Amino acid sequence: MATLEDDEADIDRVKMILPDEEGEPEKLTTVGDGAASQQVEQHYIRSIESTVVIRQLPSEGLSFQLWPAATTLVTLLDNYHRHPSKSPLTATLSTDRKLKILELGSGTGLVGIAAAVTLGANVTVTDLPHVIPNLKFNAEANADVVTKRGGTVDVAPLRWGEDDDVVVIGREFDLVLGSDVVYHDHLFEPLIKTLRLLLNGGTKRRVFVMAHLRRWKKDSVFFKKAKKLFDVEILHTDPPKEGSRIGVAVYAFIGKI
Repeated sequence: MATLEDDEADIDRVKMILPDEEGEPEKLTTVGDGAASQQVEQHYIRSIESTVVIRQLPSEGLSFQLWPAATTLVTLLDNYHRHPSKSPLTATLSTDRKLKILELGSGTGLVGIAAAVTLGANVTVTDLPHVIPNLKFNAEANADVVTKRGGTVDVAPLRWGEDDDVVVIGREFDLVLGSDVVYHDHLFEPLIKTLRLLLNGGTKRRVFVMAHLRRWKKDSVFFKKAKKLFDVEILHTDPPKEGSRIGVAVYAFIGKI
């Protein structure tokens, strides 16, 4: 496990993955206890007046819980649908055709599902193989609202840094999404390798939109590496929450043709 920097030692990792006050679900139900515990949340998407249902499994690990950057990205997608001309996502999302979107490190799948219902997009949510069953559960739980909004959600395993996984999924996506995927430093290089395969080359401009809450100084290593390979822009920054020094930032990593 990485060593925390001196000025980061007061960060509570558990608190960092809990939803902030604005992003708290409308309804939270906890079922069972211990290894069997699960939290079923209802996230109201104002722009479509519909609810997305998400199951968390806290006892199974970090990939099964909602991280704060995810709620920031969902809010931006919701607001884009309400006021597209006023959104920081306008330049990235504006198109006359149905978007095809890939989400990396989907976890519970909230962001990908929200993209499908707010944009009417064809979304593929991905994560490590052991996370896929819960991703499928959440995709199926929201199948009706996704279909009603003209979107689709497919689920597939994708291990960062593995060329074969990218070959299976393909590169023909208009947009790549991710939230709180820069966390473990040993995954920086695999993530960048996957992003190179997805974004660079080809005949069209591809963008990775990533919501990120900076926790440690080592996060800057990822950004330094990424800036050598992609054009990186800040699209949006949340104000810090009470007790925090920084808020969630949303970046665009633009591939080079």
